[in-house]
Amino acid sequence: MPTVSGAKRIVCLTEETTETLYLLGEQDRIVGVSGYTCRPPIARQKPRVSAFITAKIDRILDLNPDLIIGFSNLQADIARDLIRAGKSVLVTNQRSIEEILETIAMIGGLVGAERKAGELIEEFRSGLDKILASAALFRRRPRVLFEEWMDPLISGIRWVEELIEIAGGQPIFPELRLEHDAARRIVDPAMVPTRDPEVIIASWCGRKVDKRLIAGRTGWGAVSAVRAGQVYEIKSTYILQPGPAALTEGVKQLHAIFARMNGEARPAEIGPEEATDPDLARGSWAVSGGT
Repeated sequence: MPTVSGAKRIVCLTEETTETLYLLGEQDRIVGVSGYTCRPPIARQKPRVSAFITAKIDRILDLNPDLIIGFSNLQADIARDLIRAGKSVLVTNQRSIEEILETIAMIGGLVGAERKAGELIEEFRSGLDKILASAALFRRRPRVLFEEWMDPLISGIRWVEELIEIAGGQPIFPELRLEHDAARRIVDPAMVPTRDPEVIIASWCGRKVDKRLIAGRTGWGAVSAVRAGQVYEIKSTYILQPGPAALTEGVKQLHAIFARMNGEARPAEIGPEEATDPDLARGSWAVSGGT
């Protein structure tokens, strides 16, 4: 592993590391990024060398990186191939908000930007505290189903469920959040009506959310969220990457949904800054309406 500040050529296999390095002012070290990278938009000008569970190993090696950073046990095979090729690889496995912040601190240390990383972490904590304080004023905390995938139905990963609580919601499957693997967060759709979510938030990575598919599931017509048209999409780039986007834009979009359900105004500084579900602006969506 390179010494502190020694990593001059970094390949980022997932988008949160890329965004973190840009926020640290260390973007010139990045020589390759994930094809899913969206934040910041300029990062898409970097060579794209990977998807999530696949990567162009030869292309990565041609870039001659001295450090490759990935995320999740799902990238173990990519890491293995790169290690066998003699490369230094760091694969993180953060799942909670605290682990995300610790990972940002570690990346800052790897590039000699400890002070900036510390400032960034405090900025994120402050933003989360403001949203938490705003949510504390809500009249009620709606029951929330978060869909990470639709078939099989997968409930929210740990950091998403934690952000839902900070933003003012109440997850309906809190017992599943500690499961690292998505396969262990699979939910029988027949269980959802028994817990009757008042809002459904879906984020299907790489696929647009189909609200009619959600509403059309057997037995879901009686679910409170479906009956009231409280079904929303948050783009995966804002909520399903364990880094800056989720701690800023993702949680803001969650908070906007719950504030709308409570008829509450939001302070401008904690409102979403990027594209949200159009139904947040134009009125509720319902089975009899549509999108």
